[in-house]
Amino acid sequence: MTDFARARHNMIESQVRPGGVIDLRVIAAMEEVPRELFVPEEKRSLAYVDEDLLIGEDARGEKRWLMEPLTLARMLQLAEVRPRDCVLDVAPATGYSSAVLCRLAESVIALERDEALGQQATANLEALECVNSVVVMGEHARGWRGEAPYDVIVLNGRIEERPAALLEQLRDLGRLVCVFGPPHQAHIRVYTRRGGAVSFIDHHHASVPPVPGFTYTAEVMAF
Repeated sequence: MTDFARARHNMIESQVRPGGVIDLRVIAAMEEVPRELFVPEEKRSLAYVDEDLLIGEDARGEKRWLMEPLTLARMLQLAEVRPRDCVLDVAPATGYSSAVLCRLAESVIALERDEALGQQATANLEALECVNSVVVMGEHARGWRGEAPYDVIVLNGRIEERPAALLEQLRDLGRLVCVFGPPHQAHIRVYTRRGGAVSFIDHHHASVPPVPGFTYTAEVMAF
């Protein structure tokens, strides 16, 4: 077992499982995807730490992060991604979340607004032979209508406003999972569309960086 493989296994056993993630498909997908591939080479030793990992800034000067593994795992478990689902993965940066989702869903549309990050995500997904994924360029808050409606939409980070355009792109009984609320008071939120109505349920507390492209009324304190 390589050092990274050992670190990946330890991430599952010391972070993901103790955090209440019991979905065996999510666990298997996260144990398979080499998270170190998605961070700058000089930070690869930190790829499996239990915290959000800064990977740099995009062309607009926005800091970009990989969410901490436990929060992502909880979000994917709550999303209940099925093998036949079509998923929109919003703001994947270098593509880690998309690579995990590729092992859970039939198809994954990775929506990234930064061209350089989109190119990195494409290269990473190709290197892992994620043939059921494609990276598209566009504004995160607007979604991607080209492949809508989606069974699942995942937002990589925190928002403070109702994601109206994205909710319109959900299929009936589709789920949108995000972290919602002001810094340090946010929770994982699952929206569900049923006919013309959309409801939501809040779950675990989560403190993660914001998703670029949305409106924030509170100061982004720790990020």
